[in-house]
Amino acid sequence: MTRAPDGRVVSVNVAPEKGARKTPVEAATLIAGHGLEGDGHAGPGHRQVSLLALESIVAMRDCGLDVGPGDFAENLTTDGIAVVRLPVGARLRVGATRLEVTQIGKVCHDRCEIFRQAGDCVMPREGIFARVLEGGAVRAGDDLVVEVPTLIRAAVLTVSDKGSRGEREDLSGDTLVELLEGAGALVAARAIVADEREAITAELARLADKVHATLVLTTGGTGLTSRDVTPEATLAVLDREAPGFAEAMRAGSLAKTPHAMLSRAVSGLRGRTLIVNMPGSPRACREQFAMIAAALPHAVEKLLDLGGDCAAPPAPTE
Repeated sequence: MTRAPDGRVVSVNVAPEKGARKTPVEAATLIAGHGLEGDGHAGPGHRQVSLLALESIVAMRDCGLDVGPGDFAENLTTDGIAVVRLPVGARLRVGATRLEVTQIGKVCHDRCEIFRQAGDCVMPREGIFARVLEGGAVRAGDDLVVEVPTLIRAAVLTVSDKGSRGEREDLSGDTLVELLEGAGALVAARAIVADEREAITAELARLADKVHATLVLTTGGTGLTSRDVTPEATLAVLDREAPGFAEAMRAGSLAKTPHAMLSRAVSGLRGRTLIVNMPGSPRACREQFAMIAAALPHAVEKLLDLGGDCAAPPAPTE
């Protein structure tokens, strides 16, 4: 059965010079190991092709800017998928061509033509770059299918007074990074903050909104002491709760110890980011990660609006 597309290309854009707005064209040719034929950014490096979601351009329009596809120097303008949340290594089937994501965002050292003319440039924040694995023609309207071993672009946030002061080694954070990488996730960021609600809230928002993590695991601050405020800080940034993860970890831990009832961990969604509170000890992190690991890839796929139904349809009856 052919898989349904995850999105589509709404514009193919080319410019012979770097840093300039690109002109939409009806069709162009992607060259393997090089990029878009006739484009100034094409070459043998790892940023052969740039992509930007139409949603990012619409957000700039909503700010009063007169911009459209190609105005931020992206080669392919996409629709239907949050490309900025794809991990490095993700592979995309674009029409008959194939790309591999090599970089998320970029550092903008100089004010380019786009910034000078538009007053802002969303590309450094929300554009992605790829190399061409298989070349061929690409045109507006082509289907876009994500082919990835994992969609998990993860971040780990340790909440600890002593850890934030450098007085305690962050063993729980180390454990979560090990577990995530062992599960095939890309760990895009890691941070430590004190047990202060405002600091936790600000860091969670940054990891979701700026780092574009699809999964954020926190460790620490989920108990009953007066300094345990991670659940409250998490709830403050969530758009929707997804309580099943926290419930599953408590239920699984209750089979081992009645102390599991002391956990106030929560889990939920901020935009297209899943945030899950984990316990504060390496052993407990390892045990509870195992309880939810199998559900994480499909959860992230669903929050990115990718993939099919959660269950296969029933077999037809005679």
